[in-house]
Amino acid sequence: MNLPCSIRRWMAAAAGLGALLVPVAGAVYADSSIRPLDHPVWRQECGACHVAYPPQLLPAPSWQAIMSGLDRHFGADARLDSQAQADILRFLELNAGRDETRAGGKPPLRITETRWFIHEHTEELPAGVWKRPDVKSPANCAACHTAADRGDYSERTLHLPKGFSTPSHSKD
Repeated sequence: MNLPCSIRRWMAAAAGLGALLVPVAGAVYADSSIRPLDHPVWRQECGACHVAYPPQLLPAPSWQAIMSGLDRHFGADARLDSQAQADILRFLELNAGRDETRAGGKPPLRITETRWFIHEHTEELPAGVWKRPDVKSPANCAACHTAADRGDYSERTLHLPKGFSTPSHSKD
């Protein structure tokens, strides 16, 4: 097909712009595509008390703040030896999500306070889900994400508690 030069230039410009926008559009909710990762020390140490939360759910500054305060980790003393702490921090930083800050320029310390979490969990879920005894809190990923312990937060492993449904999920 032989197109006029002006149309070919327009198409080339549109294709170039599209190539530039794809990574930007993907970054808006890049964290909504959680990829399973494994790091033995992270899985063992963090997973001993709670789900080893995927690093991409928080930005690097958040992980740095969390790891530097393990002696007061959300009400618990979770101190590690310096080698394990440095190893886990390196893994978290390398796999961290995009930057996000709170008022005063501070990074979020709770995944449940990120824009991503709020977007994914408050638009379709009734507020009462967090008060159920089988869920307890928004930090209890495994209550609905049945493969959270393996880093799988996909729709196919999502099972809402009995009695709850959303437009995209039928009742159990």
